[in-house]
Amino acid sequence: MSRTPLADRLRGLIASAGPIPVSHYMAEANAHYYATRDPLGRDFVTAPEISQMFGELVGLWLADLWSRAGGPEAAYAELGPGRGTLAADALRAMRAAALAPPVHFVETSPSLRGEQAKRVPAAVWHDSVASLPLEAPLLIVANEFFDALPIRQFVRGRSGWHELYVSIEGGRFVPAAGPAVPENAIPAHLRAGPEGTIVETSPASAAIVRDIARALGRQGGAALIVDYGHARTSAGDTLQAVAAHSYADPWTDPGEHDLTAHVDFEALGAAARAEGVNVFGPAGQGDWLTAMGIDLRTEALSTAAPERAPEIGGARDRLVSPRQMGTLFKVMALVAEGWPEPSGFAP
Repeated sequence: MSRTPLADRLRGLIASAGPIPVSHYMAEANAHYYATRDPLGRDFVTAPEISQMFGELVGLWLADLWSRAGGPEAAYAELGPGRGTLAADALRAMRAAALAPPVHFVETSPSLRGEQAKRVPAAVWHDSVASLPLEAPLLIVANEFFDALPIRQFVRGRSGWHELYVSIEGGRFVPAAGPAVPENAIPAHLRAGPEGTIVETSPASAAIVRDIARALGRQGGAALIVDYGHARTSAGDTLQAVAAHSYADPWTDPGEHDLTAHVDFEALGAAARAEGVNVFGPAGQGDWLTAMGIDLRTEALSTAAPERAPEIGGARDRLVSPRQMGTLFKVMALVAEGWPEPSGFAP
């Protein structure tokens, strides 16, 4: 039985008010998790921590798009910037291309803000996208940000669809069918799924994408979203927990491990298009990095430090190989109307 302070609080809430939606459970668990620790390296590793090449190529992508848009005054903004590693590498590459924008981080974790300040001390921090600057085009990056946002889960029962709630059985948290929901809460092409089918949506993710798209429409600029997930909206239970680089039980010890779910890139793209921005991708991370020149960068770094060539090549493979991050992780670009088409995306 989970006996952490958050588990006790959630258990008390369920005892007094009844079962809570999966989205509520996930939001509470991740808010506590990220507020109380730096999980990078200890529980999981993200692409920027694997190799400087990832952040450098992101920076070059932004600089190329900015240059072809006429080189306007612009601001760099990153959502969930981890330790600030990606930003530091991207900003270095951007400076080499004559782009040195002010930096804005959307981050609520005090511990991660401290790590970010070590690498990008001039950054300005924000609690949400809503407070990002309004006076200039935005160059936005969100790497492994959307996968940790809360999801709603729905299950097909004998008589229709129900939202999944979290209850208590034998002292343990368990998911169970909750209130019935109208059929229009389920994507149309998934409504006829067999009994037991699970469908996930993320209203929180769609709302943030709409905020980003409105900002791009108002000010100009672009956003690059990198995350793991599926290109098309599909059925399936993807909620998972990770601790110490291994899968854990998402219903045990809430707040003590990272809860994530696959990102629905089709839904994100639809939310962005509804606000009038252009959407490119998603492309597989491996394809995108290859198109951006990761092989040339691997060769250059290996030549400059031959003693590290196996390490550099191994990092490249981890980022690009279909057996590792190359196909599960995807890249999508949102680009303001009137800005040029971005590089790295096949027509």
